Amino acid sequence: MNEFDAVILGIIQGLTEFLPVSSSGHLELGKAILGDNSIPSESLLFTVVLHFATALSTIVVFRKDILEIFKGLFQFKWNEETQFSLKIILSMIPAALVGILFEDEMEVLFGGNLLLVGFMLIITALLLWLADKAKNTEKPVSYRNAFVIGISQAIAILPGISRSGATISTSVLLGNDKAKAARFSFLMVVPLILGKIAKDVLSGDLSESTTETSILIIGFVAAFLAGLVACTWMIKLVKNSKLSYFAIYCLIVGIIAIGFGYAN
Repeated sequence: MNEFDAVILGIIQGLTEFLPVSSSGHLELGKAILGDNSIPSESLLFTVVLHFATALSTIVVFRKDILEIFKGLFQFKWNEETQFSLKIILSMIPAALVGILFEDEMEVLFGGNLLLVGFMLIITALLLWLADKAKNTEKPVSYRNAFVIGISQAIAILPGISRSGATISTSVLLGNDKAKAARFSFLMVVPLILGKIAKDVLSGDLSESTTETSILIIGFVAAFLAGLVACTWMIKLVKNSKLSYFAIYCLIVGIIAIGFGYAN
């Protein structure tokens, strides 16, 4: 992997983590197009760095919300912030269980299976189209909604299913306010990303990485800056009901991925 590859993959990760187009699916496509077969097995550290960069960009964009949540928790009061924190924890359970119980099975799916990526992108397109047609309300995310959204996040572990697309679409289809749906979607993934990073660090697997420090820094900066732009932009797009554009995009990319899959 060279500096150019690091920039491209960093931008792909930063943009697609927040835009509803599947970061995992696009990384699989990016690896196929760049012809870098070393990324899945030899660059776990690079992948971890990219995910940390996008988690950090989320924290920066929602810093005020996160501070309010921590204030509510430390004050030991049953207020809106405390309830929101509990909903975040509840939403994490399905994805955490899938990650712990089926980690090996999930890793098998991330080996350049472009046919799977293509079909999952088409499913993402359908979800986004349905969510875009849903009426906006002022309904907040309930505890039941939080768990259902968490299930959609667990399903989005599949490459090609957009995590933000699946969770935001599920939340909107459940009748929740679109802006609140986007906020919940972005904040609910931060603990999972940080937890996964901690697990990878403690496992000792990162020590086997041969990725150069300069490559890691370049990828981190690219993913962080792209994440800042995408996160801010996505909130506005959801509020203005512009998800249909991404539905069309996912449909087109899904068809291209299927074509690549059959060609190979």
